[in-house]
Amino acid sequence: MTPPADDDVGRHLLIRGIVQGIGFRWFMAQEARKLRVYGWVRNLRDGRVEAMLSGAPAAVAALIHWCSFGPPGARVDEVLVEDSPERAQAFEKRSTI
Repeated sequence: MTPPADDDVGRHLLIRGIVQGIGFRWFMAQEARKLRVYGWVRNLRDGRVEAMLSGAPAAVAALIHWCSFGPPGARVDEVLVEDSPERAQAFEKRSTI
């Protein structure tokens, strides 16, 4: 694990569409690891996916772009992005809340 850098950014995402039951969290975790983005992803009971991302600005932006399409079988209707003070040193799939 790499400790957060001073210029790392944090983003909180809410992703709406057909984003559950298709492996969205698994594929997102794989993409995050490739990009060296840290944080977490989880399903929400209302059908959305929630995520927190932290890392280098370009890598976080690339993962947000990936989220606008998602994995095969997804239909992403909306990705809401807000700044977040949260930082992480790994990427994890969390349980549904």
